[in-house]
Amino acid sequence: MSANLDVTAIIKLMKRKGLTLATAESITGGGLGELFTSVPGSSAVYLGGFITYSDVSKTKFLGVAKRILNKHTAVSEEVAIVMAQSARAQFKSDYAISTTGVAGPGRAYDQKAGSVWIAIDSRAGTVSVQLALSGDRAAIRHATLESALATFSRILIP
Repeated sequence: MSANLDVTAIIKLMKRKGLTLATAESITGGGLGELFTSVPGSSAVYLGGFITYSDVSKTKFLGVAKRILNKHTAVSEEVAIVMAQSARAQFKSDYAISTTGVAGPGRAYDQKAGSVWIAIDSRAGTVSVQLALSGDRAAIRHATLESALATFSRILIP
């Protein structure tokens, strides 16, 4: 199943349940927002998102504390969780999805390309997923999007 079909099903289900969504993206650079807004009528569900590619923007717009970035780096479970929680709080949405990682080529934050964290926050709590992906930059970003959608689908449809 392609990402667009998954997103369409997610949007339809969320509309039926009256649920809303926000995003906070780093590694995917707005890719989740693009996928959700590509579906007609998604504005009833998708409230908006943040693209916080730099550490400075993660701190300024999502309130990720510098001490967390210094201790854990931007590519960590701790940062992914704060990103998702902050996006949900700021948009007052039912759910928020965050993505952070190293797309490559090469290493960043002393982590190799393909190191990724996804977090999904809701009133029920926060779920985080660590990925170790391979491939070129485009493949890693695409796999991150697919994994974020699959994880979110499993949360929506337990």
